[in-house]
Amino acid sequence: MNCNTQNAKIASITEKTLIVGIDVGSETHFARAFDWRNYEYTKKPLEFSNTEAGFLTFKAWVEDIAEKQGKTAVIPGMEPTGHYWFALGKFLQDNGMKPVHVNPHHVKKSKELDDNNPNKNDRKDPKTIAALVNEGRFSYPYIPTGIYAEIRSLSNLRFQTQEELTRIKNRIARWFAIYFPEYKDVYGDLKAVSGRMVLKVAPLPEDIGKLGVEGVNQIWRSAKLRGAGIKRAKTLVSAAEHSVGSKEAPEAARMELKNLLDDMDVYVSRLDELLVNIEEKLKEIPYVDKLMEIKGIGLVTVSGFIAEVGDIGRFDNPKQLQKLAGYAIVANDSGKHNGESRISYRGRKRLRYVLYEAAISLIGKNAEFKSIHEYYRTRKENPLKKMQSVVAVACKILRVFYTILTKGVDYDPVKLLGDIKRPQLQVA
Repeated sequence: MNCNTQNAKIASITEKTLIVGIDVGSETHFARAFDWRNYEYTKKPLEFSNTEAGFLTFKAWVEDIAEKQGKTAVIPGMEPTGHYWFALGKFLQDNGMKPVHVNPHHVKKSKELDDNNPNKNDRKDPKTIAALVNEGRFSYPYIPTGIYAEIRSLSNLRFQTQEELTRIKNRIARWFAIYFPEYKDVYGDLKAVSGRMVLKVAPLPEDIGKLGVEGVNQIWRSAKLRGAGIKRAKTLVSAAEHSVGSKEAPEAARMELKNLLDDMDVYVSRLDELLVNIEEKLKEIPYVDKLMEIKGIGLVTVSGFIAEVGDIGRFDNPKQLQKLAGYAIVANDSGKHNGESRISYRGRKRLRYVLYEAAISLIGKNAEFKSIHEYYRTRKENPLKKMQSVVAVACKILRVFYTILTKGVDYDPVKLLGDIKRPQLQVA
């Protein structure tokens, strides 16, 4: 990733380079071609569809201009507009034209340079994009392939499934708050088997009241369920008889709870299936097993990290990973004023989330990381606030992961604690 400096990007653009600015849309794209001096080769933009025929039209158009103008390299630039660029980006990559991305915020702020007009249209945007590319203000998108593409897709699907499951659980909690608020005092967990058995037969408090203690207990006895008996049945029936829940629209309430519980079962099953598939795919990544040996690190953390980072070999050092996660430190200094530093938040949001969750887990379960957290908060020079310390631990995790995955070494608690031991040695 040494080519990621702006000077290196500018140096890659020569007189033989054709710069193509592309305004990406959901169904139709627009392109304009320029040289390294921002001289345009066409009188009007090329309009092409998001289809194979459209892509081939674009390819022929680019090749024709390149041949006529004596260009030997093509740099197509675009905004990362949602998922609309995926198909075009893959086509460009497969046809020897490595796509680059420009920041949409930069496009918005620089589009007035030519005409002092904030208008946004399909003709104007490709020129602004091409100008940013020409100035080296672009980045190289990472398009994972092979096993890394599989893991990213499975991980994204797992996140989506988990979000849906959380949404369903919230709706179930709302249902109980309306119709049976006392249920949570009897069962703290929605997955409780004995409670689910009763709810299938008697969803509402009035239904449970009609069953009575013997009726509820009989449901459990028929299923030969252990751990639930008369005492639990009495507690449940008593809660139902004294419930303050709504008694309006009982038929709709019964149907709603049935659908919600069925949906929850479906998504729980999907989540389990996804985790099994992810675990199998992770076995193909070298040294992943060494990450799993760290106390407090599990399958979800490792899969989320690999899904967001991809091939670790494309990074030269952990600082590049830190920047990718949006954990780069940003100073706020001006003249004699020294403001408080913060993280940039410019990076992959989900990677930042995965590392933060891992930091919380390790601080609670791993003695070494807990010691580091305490050290960061209590050291004499520059002690950190609690949240700052958690972020620092997340960055430490990132460096540990990078070292293990690139060098294949085992996790070393003694080496990890070097940041704590070193100041003590200096004092001695």
